[in-house]
Amino acid sequence: MKVGYFLSTEEYSPAELLAQARAAEQAGFDALWISDHYHPWIDAQGQSPFVWSVIGALSQAVSLPVTTAVTCPTTRIHPAVVAQAAATSAVLLGGRFVLGVGSGEALNEHILGDPWPQADVRLEMLEEAVEVMRKLWDGGFVNHYGRHYRVEHARIYTRPETPPQIYVSAFGPKAVRLAGRIGDGFINTMPDADLVRRFREEGGGDKPCQAGFKAAYAPTEEEGVRLAYERWPTEAIPGELLQVLPSPRHFAQAAELVTPEAVAEGIVCGSATDAHLAKIDAYAKAGFDEVYVANTGPHWQGLMKLYQREVLPRAR
Repeated sequence: MKVGYFLSTEEYSPAELLAQARAAEQAGFDALWISDHYHPWIDAQGQSPFVWSVIGALSQAVSLPVTTAVTCPTTRIHPAVVAQAAATSAVLLGGRFVLGVGSGEALNEHILGDPWPQADVRLEMLEEAVEVMRKLWDGGFVNHYGRHYRVEHARIYTRPETPPQIYVSAFGPKAVRLAGRIGDGFINTMPDADLVRRFREEGGGDKPCQAGFKAAYAPTEEEGVRLAYERWPTEAIPGELLQVLPSPRHFAQAAELVTPEAVAEGIVCGSATDAHLAKIDAYAKAGFDEVYVANTGPHWQGLMKLYQREVLPRAR
């Protein structure tokens, strides 16, 4: 089981993200995830830098592999532009870059006034977007006239020797089927063995499966629960609301129905080594190959020390 660190762009400034990445490498983490958002989920998180700028800085700050978790290449940014950004990132990182993609959330994708499609259409758009990006990474001029995207005489000149791999985020049966068919790997956030099995049966085979979870490191479990509830009550919002609510204000309203106890069920709170190890073990037992932990709150340096001394040696 590889254990990586998840950089939460929704909560930390670019300088803090770089400091966390350096600390993660020093602590012995295997790789980095980084989220790609236009807005934070709620205003209490308070940040949302442009992920491609941060990735460029990461390429000069650390030597760890980087995966976006995840980029939506369908609405807010045309897939031809995402293809160029991903290619440049792969060059800067010396091939240590994976483009994680998903069908997105209205929270980030509605900002240009485009309609937010139903789930089936979003998956259709995602599949065509992946097709466009792979065509561009092959080199040469590309013309594409599809149902959702148009590309005319476009060529990406700055490309890595090997095209970036694309890992697909999926939660429902249709999305998992698509991930197995077109993805070079699978991304999820739940320790769900059934999802991993479905991905592998739908064409994923032995391709990498990545997952991520959140932790709220603090001196006590109670303090960790307070931080988790303050910054990430959205973790306990059920159903499809995460995909359809359009603004941090609406998420804050929905989060009023969430209790601290519900948030603590999904987020590891406090500094108990066994609690962190148990979370990692749940993903290992579900069949994931890699798991990434994100910290919430101000005590990320404490999490780094805990993982360096206690968690990483035992998790491996």
